[in-house]
Amino acid sequence: MTNASQPLEGAPLIAPSTVSHSLYEPVVEAIRTVYDPEIPVNIYELGLIYTIDISEENDVKIIMTLTAPGCPVAGEMPGWIVDAVEPVAGIKSVDIDLTFEPPWGMEMMSDEARLELGFM
Repeated sequence: MTNASQPLEGAPLIAPSTVSHSLYEPVVEAIRTVYDPEIPVNIYELGLIYTIDISEENDVKIIMTLTAPGCPVAGEMPGWIVDAVEPVAGIKSVDIDLTFEPPWGMEMMSDEARLELGFM
């Protein structure tokens, strides 16, 4: 299982998440409220979040991908994440970077997502 706290194999440009930051878990919980409209699983469990970097000043930078480059909500999903994360107490700003390297694959889903979708 791949999770957002570890860099993905073959992705040297994607830094590990700042899991030790006190706001990391609240940010993850906020991200878990965002769902891909075509798949009934939140985007965190789908493995779409590659990195959550939180600075000492509480600026959040999220590196994420989409299930496919032609995803119909590609222009909207980053805004949904910003809308979910900005209200977390203590967050100063949220910046989303989209990447397609490495490309998303079903192996990036958590066990929870696989179970929800009937792949286990």
